Amino acid sequence: MATLSFSIPRDIVYGENALERLSTLRGTRAVLVTGGSSMKKFGFLDKAAALLAKAGIESTVIDGVEPNPSVQTVRRGAEAMLTFKPDWIVAIGGGSAIDAAKVMWCFYEHPGVKFEDIITPGSMPSLRNKARFVAIPSTSGTASEITAFSVITDTEKHIKYPIVAADMVPDLAILDPALPATMPASVTANTGMDVLCHAIEAVASTAATSFTDPYAVEAIKLVLAYLPKAFSSPKDMDARFHMHNASALAGMAFTNASLGLVHSLAHKIGGEFGVTHGLANAILLPYIIDFNRKSSAKYGKVERDLGVADLADEVRKLNAKLGIPATFKDCAEVPFEEAKFLAVLDRMSANAHADPCTLTNPGAPTVADVRRIYEAAYYGRSMK
Repeated sequence: MATLSFSIPRDIVYGENALERLSTLRGTRAVLVTGGSSMKKFGFLDKAAALLAKAGIESTVIDGVEPNPSVQTVRRGAEAMLTFKPDWIVAIGGGSAIDAAKVMWCFYEHPGVKFEDIITPGSMPSLRNKARFVAIPSTSGTASEITAFSVITDTEKHIKYPIVAADMVPDLAILDPALPATMPASVTANTGMDVLCHAIEAVASTAATSFTDPYAVEAIKLVLAYLPKAFSSPKDMDARFHMHNASALAGMAFTNASLGLVHSLAHKIGGEFGVTHGLANAILLPYIIDFNRKSSAKYGKVERDLGVADLADEVRKLNAKLGIPATFKDCAEVPFEEAKFLAVLDRMSANAHADPCTLTNPGAPTVADVRRIYEAAYYGRSMK
């Protein structure tokens, strides 16, 4: 039996008014990294700055992080940090803002490092030489606030790269359900399905253990119970609380067990077409559960634990409730012209197969398998 390891986040503060924890930090300067305008619009950015000021910490804002953060964006943020010299980096917003801030942090601490130097998992140099990190998610989805993962897009190569480094796990995760309660229904749906995908892939992962499974299974239960409520009743704070917790629990599972083909394929189709990550995951998930069944008995175990007949069918039913299409060709978010899909299919399949998440998928999927899954998820073909 090989020696294994299991890591949990450094510190999590969760529940009503958790944001107040910012007023207890000790330091002199902080940068607030955020995405579009929602955190400003709903007052959370100003509240965070006020709480930092209460702690005697001067702050400035780095905003404009796009939904699929690019190498250029993290470079721009790092340059701003080099000028301001913060001892705290506070990422507030969706998973993209947190992901971007993590890599900004690396480039701030190591200005000479190139993006290519950190693509290989575990290759990032040590952090916390200049600053510590707080993550405050506004969505219940990526779990970036408690993981060692970041996803950054190379816009020239049209590839999303999952960056993996243990040092990127934030020093403090603040899970305040008031933030996701302001999100549009479509964001609630897409990010919530990202949580479900994290949990299901962590269970099926070849690196799953008796340490990771309880977190993953509990996250699956919470999503199935509370995502429809959070979607239909945005201000249902009980549902928001449980979904925010489910996201973190799934994150603890997959940051230790890793993921699988759903994320491999979603990363690459997102890089090619710009489709939202959680939406891509939601569309792909039932096809890949069906594909993986021949290589894993774990889905059956989850079904027995949850009392459901077919996990893939449960995902399909949940997608339908959330208004998520069953195929990419029916996706209204971005155009998926068949001609372009077929033109990039071979390259996209090879890139997805080479994604690090493929390594822990059950069985030994080939590039041809990946191509067949993409076709199934585009046209609606069965993988059973």
